[in-house]
This record gives sequence, structure tokens and C-alpha cells, in this order.
Amino acid sequence: MGARLARNLQGSAYAVRHVEVSAAGQQRLKDELGVTCMTPGAAVDGADVVILAVPDTLIGRIAAQIAPQLKAGTMVLTLDAAAPFAGHLPARPDLVYFVAHPCHPNIFAPEVHTGPDYFGGVTAPQSIVCALMQGPDEAYALGEDIAKIIYAPVKQSWRVSVDQMALLEPGLSETVCATLLDAMREAMDEVVARGVPAEAAREFLLGHMTILSAVIFKQIPGQFSDACNKAITFGKPRLLRDDWKQVFDRDEIAESIRRIT
Repeated sequence: MGARLARNLQGSAYAVRHVEVSAAGQQRLKDELGVTCMTPGAAVDGADVVILAVPDTLIGRIAAQIAPQLKAGTMVLTLDAAAPFAGHLPARPDLVYFVAHPCHPNIFAPEVHTGPDYFGGVTAPQSIVCALMQGPDEAYALGEDIAKIIYAPVKQSWRVSVDQMALLEPGLSETVCATLLDAMREAMDEVVARGVPAEAAREFLLGHMTILSAVIFKQIPGQFSDACNKAITFGKPRLLRDDWKQVFDRDEIAESIRRIT
């Protein structure tokens, strides 16, 4: 992510100082982007915005290390809501805390496949969600402007709260979507184990994911056959617990984030 952000920030109106701890990462930035890295202390000295493009498990420690060096009013921008939600940012009410996260390109966007750009931030447009966790409301525009640059090309930007962003991730995107997709992959492997040719099973599943998704998410007008509707009606209680939506309860989200961070 650091390399992606550095690449997108090049040519913007912002003067950027880069920090990278590994020799390999430093060399990559120099070879690919012509960037020379600085020490953390020199980089944050007088900075208006500090972007923490680091793993969730490191945000708390790194933020605590640099916080004493940050001037009042500095914006600390994280790329995920997990650490801020979990309270891992230092208790500095004079700092601005901003979170920005990509939606990634819509599966129906043609640029996803022609690029290809499945992740976003290269050629395929994507939307983003932004949250001003603390700080004056007028600071939101600065955070959103930077977010639109680092995740460009951006289609649409939505303002949400940190709690709402946590519902989206890990709640919606990982606990639900990634889990169910992983189960679908297991199901594909199961029919292969029961004798279906592997390539046939993959093509059959991915093809049905396309048309079923288009109907379910109303990308196209259409409806399922009676047989499909009956399969859903009887399949849900076979596959899902009755209380599965409790994964969105705040305590459940908090426990999920505790494990992540």
C-alpha cells in the first residue's frame, strides 16, 4: 500500500516525505519512483499530515512513537478503521484523526477486466469511504482530498463514522463476504472431489456468480426461476445460523477488531 500511495501522490500538489524501514522497500521506492526515504523523526517534523500505511497490528505502536513529535493540528490518516475503532491512537485531542478506505472497483465495472485492475488505484474507478474521527469539521475536506488522490481514480466519496466503517470492514466485507466466498470455493472443491472436472466446476461457478450477482444486486432487471428461489429458501437454513446477523452487533465487531489488531 505504501508504494501504491507514493506512486499516486507523485505529481500532486502535496510535498511528500517517505519513510520505509526495510532496505528492500527503500530500494524499490528508489528504483520505481525515484524516492529517497527519510528517518521517521525527520519526516514527521513539521508535517501537516502523517499517513500510516502500515499493518493494523503496528499502528498503535508507531502512532505512540511519533505522537510526541507532532505539532497540534497535525492530521494522522489511517487506511483502515480497525486500530482507530479499537482505541489504538494516542489520546491527543489536539490532533486530527482521519480514516479513509477504498471500496475497490465494482465487479460490474468494465475497467476491472480490461485493465485488469481488480484492486483499484491504477485504472479502474472505485468509490471510497472517509471518516473524521476527531478534529474540526473543516479538516474533513483536506483528508478527503488526500484520499481521492491516493485511491484514484475515485468515482464517489461517502462520509461515514468510524463505527459505520467498522460495520463495512471487517463486518460486511470480511466476516460476511470473504467468509461466504471462501465457503463457495470449498463447495467448488467438494464437487470436484465428487467427480466433476475441475475446470468445468470453476467455469460453472464463476459464470453463475456473474449472472446471479447481477440479478441479486439489481445490476440488471430479472428474476430467478422457481427452482432457484426454492433452492435459496431451503438452502439458507441449511447453510446459515438463524442468528448470523449478530456479527454486526457492536460487541461482535469489537471482538473481531480486537483479534485483528
